[in-house]
Amino acid sequence: MRTPETDLVQAGAKLQSLGFSPGASGNISVRDGDRVLITPTGYGLGGLDPDRLSVVDLAGRHISGPRPSKEFPLHTAFYRRDPTAGAVVHLHSRHAAAVSCRPGWSERSAIPPLTPYFVMRVGQTPLIPYAAPGDPGQAAGLEALPFPFRAALLANHGPVVAGADLAAAVDAATELEEVCALLLLLGESGQRLLTAPDIEELTTRYGSFWDLDA
Repeated sequence: MRTPETDLVQAGAKLQSLGFSPGASGNISVRDGDRVLITPTGYGLGGLDPDRLSVVDLAGRHISGPRPSKEFPLHTAFYRRDPTAGAVVHLHSRHAAAVSCRPGWSERSAIPPLTPYFVMRVGQTPLIPYAAPGDPGQAAGLEALPFPFRAALLANHGPVVAGADLAAAVDAATELEEVCALLLLLGESGQRLLTAPDIEELTTRYGSFWDLDA
C-alpha cells in the first residue's frame, strides 16, 4: 500500500540512482499534516527503511523515530514559509553544488533564465549565504527572504528544492541540476537568455516565480 513513508523511500532510491546523492549525502522530507517525515541522520538515500524514518513537527521538534538529518531546519523553514509545499529535497548533486560555489547571477536568482524548463519548473533560485551544514541561522535566513521561490542554492554546499509533492520536488531538483550543468558548460561565453516577455508567459502559465524587476 502506498503511504508517505513508502513514497519517501522510493524518491530517495530514485535520487541516488540518478547520482544526485553520493555516499550518505542528501536528505528529503514529506509533509504529512502537521508533521514532517524526514530521512534520519547518517542514512544514504538509496537505503531508507519506511519503518525507520524520523518525524518532526513544523517547529522542528523531534517527535519519533531516529535522530533526524541535521538539515531538518531547512526543511521546516520551507514548510513554514510556503503552506503549499508538500515535500523538500536537499542534495549535493555535482553541477548544482559547483554553481553554488560561484557568485550568484542576481540578488534573487543564482542562475539566469537559460531555459524555459528551468523558469517554469523551478523558477528564481536565490543563493543563500554560506553557513556550516545544519546551521539554524541559515534556515532562518531562507525563511525570512521577502520574495517567493521554491528552490535555493546554499553557498558552497548544494541545492534545496520544495514542491507540492515528492514527485514535483524531485522533478524540480532534476531540472535544477540540468540547468546548472548547462551553465557550467557555457562557461563565461556569451549567453542568450530568455526575454522578459518569454519569462512572463511561462510564469503566468505554470505558476512559477520570477521577479522581472529584480
